[in-house]
Amino acid sequence: MDHDLHHTQHSEPHHDHASPAAGHGGASWAMAVKATLHCLTGCALGEILGMVIGTALGWGNVPTMVVAIVLAFLFGYSLTLLAVRRAGLGLRAAVKVALAADTVSIAVMELVDNAIIAFTPGAMDAQLSDGLFWAALLGGFAVAFLITTPVNKWMIGRGKGHAVAHAGHAGHA
Repeated sequence: MDHDLHHTQHSEPHHDHASPAAGHGGASWAMAVKATLHCLTGCALGEILGMVIGTALGWGNVPTMVVAIVLAFLFGYSLTLLAVRRAGLGLRAAVKVALAADTVSIAVMELVDNAIIAFTPGAMDAQLSDGLFWAALLGGFAVAFLITTPVNKWMIGRGKGHAVAHAGHAGHA
């Protein structure tokens, strides 16, 4: 049998099965938790780095938060980009998958996390050595995780968000 034909025949059902919405009636909570933890890892790396940079350099609240948010998106997208590139996607396709998979998840996470930091009394003025700085930041991540997980579950169940990344992995593994 021709190898390309065999691969095409094999990859079609496998690709359909990779879509969480296909025949499964939605996404599992485990899948949503995994997607949210993946997103949280990138967000946390970027945001912590941004907060550390801004705080260490004595920047004001707005520039520090802007840098933290930009880095959260950059790190979040980068983790997905690396994963789907490793799975065999070309750069252009991998960028599209990363943007589709992570934009809403990162945006929700950053909105929630930064709102918690902004509304925690004294957190915006806390220094890196203050427990309040870390408590507000980590507490914000925890609440953001709890809010973003159902959003990811809903999106994955409809073939959006991280479902795109999973389809990208499966279609090229």
